[in-house]
Amino acid sequence: MIKLAELLIKNNIKISTAESCTGGLLAKTFTDVPGSSKFFDCGFVTYSDQSKIKLLQVPSALIKQHGAVSSAVAEEMAIGAIKNSEANFSIAITGIAGPSGGSLNKPVGTVYVCMRDLSKSYPFKLELNGDRNYIRNETVDFVLKKLTQLTMTR
Repeated sequence: MIKLAELLIKNNIKISTAESCTGGLLAKTFTDVPGSSKFFDCGFVTYSDQSKIKLLQVPSALIKQHGAVSSAVAEEMAIGAIKNSEANFSIAITGIAGPSGGSLNKPVGTVYVCMRDLSKSYPFKLELNGDRNYIRNETVDFVLKKLTQLTMTR
């Protein structure tokens, strides 16, 4: 994480997060790094549909159409996180960590991640198997690896 923090600072990237199923774990991971205020602006934990709508301006019609656990909602969460912060890059996570809440179409372990800069979205879908803690931790690990890759290409 220290190497990633250095890359973010070097590239003048300021991050905001919008988390649902990870409940702030990604923001905690960033703020565990001393000096993280140089690259981390803020985090939104929007666990309910209403908080996604109110705090991130995710359209309620989009949630009704696609469900809160969807690529479309993850992207709108990422857009809202940038609009409602001083960040120039955001990471949104929505998913089903379990043990309940899954369905045939969206089983437990379905997670959508969207990373976004000021002009482009980078969407990802994860299909994880494991308990609640495993799914949450694997999601954060995935985000950190992908963020490192994206930052290295800048």
